[in-house]
Amino acid sequence: MNDETGLVAENLTEMSRTLAAAADAELIEEFLYSLFTNAEADEIAKRWALVKRIAEGVPQRAIAAELGLSLCKITRGSRELKKENSSFKRMLGLAGYSIVEKKPKNR
Repeated sequence: MNDETGLVAENLTEMSRTLAAAADAELIEEFLYSLFTNAEADEIAKRWALVKRIAEGVPQRAIAAELGLSLCKITRGSRELKKENSSFKRMLGLAGYSIVEKKPKNR
């Protein structure tokens, strides 16, 4: 992402603060539907769904088939979940989801 002017960071920060202060789920949902095109809303909803499915321990190939997403997107979501202090993990926790820790495979 090329953000030489700071436009992306400035506006995402402002929207994040506004959404955090809103505390009105219906207003936020209406705002998101107004902000995104149908295709953008579909893509974002699928990305949130894939993060939830990864957290549930569903295999990546099954998620790809279920949601019609590339393995590349799913792998990215998986990597984000594995990061220390992952924002995905924190948001899943806020939404009431727990993360199934995968057991290492025996070789």
